[in-house]
Amino acid sequence: MIKPFTLLMVAACLCTKLSAQQGNKPVNKIFYAELGGPGVAFAANYDQRFDKSSRFGWGFRVGAGFTLVDREEFTSITLPGGGTSVSYSYRTRSIATIPVGVNYVFGKANNPNMFEVGAGATFLSRKASILNYDTYKERSMMGFATFMYRRQPIDGGVTWRIGFTPMLNTEGNVFPLFGSIGLGYAFK
Repeated sequence: MIKPFTLLMVAACLCTKLSAQQGNKPVNKIFYAELGGPGVAFAANYDQRFDKSSRFGWGFRVGAGFTLVDREEFTSITLPGGGTSVSYSYRTRSIATIPVGVNYVFGKANNPNMFEVGAGATFLSRKASILNYDTYKERSMMGFATFMYRRQPIDGGVTWRIGFTPMLNTEGNVFPLFGSIGLGYAFK
């Protein structure tokens, strides 16, 4: 009879300790929607710190999104009398994006204001620059950096961010003034 009672008491103590530890965990996970930035047009993202006991320091982000790009085609046809006819077509296409990156968050304890610096890559379902569509069916990627102000409540809840996200495509084109704004929810 003593063994079951002892096991029950040990289990109760462990549950109490685990429950108390859960209450002390910092808010270091965020789910947010982002316009602009590494998702190019729109992305839904998850962000978390590697150190589960801190709101600051190294972390990662991963998301899924899309962008709309323009596709223009000019077709030249030689006519039977020696003339030339040029046709033009224009279509908007959708490309899936997957932004993945690492970041470092700076801030003070008991203060919701934070600053994020990071870098990563955005994988695209089609080769494209930010504004132009490429007819090749190959996938592509773009590099990015993030310089973001974050307003992240200490106890969790609605959070937002705004900043610059310079991007570099595979052709070497740099887009230094690309921006981002996001709204989400911070939790433990």
